[in-house]
Amino acid sequence: MTTGTAAADWTVVDEGWGRRAVDFATLSEPANCREYVALHHRLGIGERDLVLDIACGAGLAVELARARGARCAGIDASGRLVAVARDRSPDSDLRVGDMHALPWADGSFDVVTSFRGVWGTTPAALGEIHRVLVPGGRVGLTVWGHLKQSPGVWALQPFRLASTAKVANQANMVSLGRPGAGEELLSRFGFVEVERISIPFAWEFPDPEGYARALAATGPAYEAIQHVGETEFFEAAVAQARERVREGLPLRAEIAVSGYLARKAS
Repeated sequence: MTTGTAAADWTVVDEGWGRRAVDFATLSEPANCREYVALHHRLGIGERDLVLDIACGAGLAVELARARGARCAGIDASGRLVAVARDRSPDSDLRVGDMHALPWADGSFDVVTSFRGVWGTTPAALGEIHRVLVPGGRVGLTVWGHLKQSPGVWALQPFRLASTAKVANQANMVSLGRPGAGEELLSRFGFVEVERISIPFAWEFPDPEGYARALAATGPAYEAIQHVGETEFFEAAVAQARERVREGLPLRAEIAVSGYLARKAS
């Protein structure tokens, strides 16, 4: 979930996503477990599968696929996040690299996953995913869904502190959540039996400060921090979350996430 730039500049991803890799791995990523588990279940990942996770980040999805018995590989543009992933899964093949030029041979994997890692701005990654799948192999992707109708969209608002150009690019990135967009893209790259599904997703945080710290560890937050500064970003995030505090309950942000399931033709 950590690659959102064009193939030519993939190495800059580590600037934003890797700068607080430990915070991301321990404060932000665990809330993605519902998403990871749901997609793994729908893909039927099991002991005979060799699985590749694209934009694997700190590797929690790889760990969960391994818990289902799969043998795993992963790739991410952030070397500092991959270091965390290797610490978590030292027996998996985890590499730093570009998802537009995967360093594996044709037909290497039974399943490829990507959790909010393939964007509307990186469509060519689907060609590489198709290439490394075996005939009949399965692919599962998740993307942000209908954000404006999501009750937890408030949790994404601090990202809009980025520059106008960056905010516009963020909108282009999430375009695969629009009706028909993901289906068309997967079909264009030769996938069959394309199905769109709803994926459970909720961020939970202990308090406004915990939310702000977790959010600040993400790439879109870094874009906002570059524009307004660390202090202003943190204060804005805390203020946003204070309006959502519930006595005796965690801060909770339910956000629409869509999944796509498909196969490479046999």
